[in-house]
Amino acid sequence: MGAICRKMYSSVVHLARANPFNAPHLQLVHDGLAGPRSDPAGPPGPPRRSRNLAAAAVEEYSCEYGSAKFYALCGFGGVLSCGLTHTAVVPLDLVKCRMQVDPQKYKGIFNGFSVTLKEDGFRGLAKGWAPTFIGYSMQGLCKFGFYEVFKVLYSNMLGEENAYLWRTSLYLAASASAEFFADIALAPMEAAKVRIQTQPGYANTLRDAAPKMYKEEGLKAFYKGVAPLWMRQIPYTMMKFACFERTVEALYKFVVPKPRSECSKPEQLVVTFVAGYIAGVFCAIVSHPADSVVSVLNKEKGSSASQVLKRLGFRGVWKGLFARIIMIGTLTALQWFIYDSVKVYFRLPRPPPPEMPESLKKKLGYTQ
Repeated sequence: MGAICRKMYSSVVHLARANPFNAPHLQLVHDGLAGPRSDPAGPPGPPRRSRNLAAAAVEEYSCEYGSAKFYALCGFGGVLSCGLTHTAVVPLDLVKCRMQVDPQKYKGIFNGFSVTLKEDGFRGLAKGWAPTFIGYSMQGLCKFGFYEVFKVLYSNMLGEENAYLWRTSLYLAASASAEFFADIALAPMEAAKVRIQTQPGYANTLRDAAPKMYKEEGLKAFYKGVAPLWMRQIPYTMMKFACFERTVEALYKFVVPKPRSECSKPEQLVVTFVAGYIAGVFCAIVSHPADSVVSVLNKEKGSSASQVLKRLGFRGVWKGLFARIIMIGTLTALQWFIYDSVKVYFRLPRPPPPEMPESLKKKLGYTQ
């Protein structure tokens, strides 16, 4: 088991390098004085002479880093990453939402599945799949696409030295900024999804739900949950990225001390999945109270977020946490895998991990 863990552990850096939220400090530490290496998610290529020259090897890539095509393809990766994964767990999400809005009827995750199957059959578990796919595809487009935009923007604003010193904060700020816009794109479909899943007889499809919601409450019906979405998703996204990096770091330090170069690609994927799942657990815990408010708010008419929060109380906002931990853990792990695969498939540029600028080394006395 120890040998397997060592193999699993060291290979994470290769995949993490392709990850836009990867902490450069972790890469630097574990790269050390790394020599030739191969592409983590593709067939071995020719040895690279220097990490500093890697970014300049434009001929290897399908577009330039920071170009419109680069951002567009990153956004497309986000569409697949978020849209496919969230749609795949619609049955679990449905039960989770019903537990949050009607805890007396749906007393637990297994009881929730049992009651749903008895009342609606297997088809009932797929309710809300269309708004889920559309909504989270739009969210993924903005989340990953805008993250790359804000990362470059904030780096240029800070300058080379400060961007290096404050790189972790830069990643957190870029992800939070991207999620702000991603939630605006998600809100309408999230509102429709919750109505379909939690209000029996209201509507069975998006085609039925959307016109009915607009007729009853106008555009407010689609955007009244955006503030709770920000409360849920922005901390979730920041925790997701930061915790993923810390988990990878812990795996390298305490679990699998084998060099990453000795691990195969499947082993790298296993470590990435495990690290993503652990990060997802913490994400679910941090964002669950706001998620409960969103579920109830989108079901009811005329309620505000503060009113719902007060009515639910401390215990009420934690209903459905176990189901959400399973769902978010799985989603987080799969999203890293899919996003990285898209970047590899389209041959998008991956700049080498940041190194301390020579000017900063001189200031700190590392060089003469």
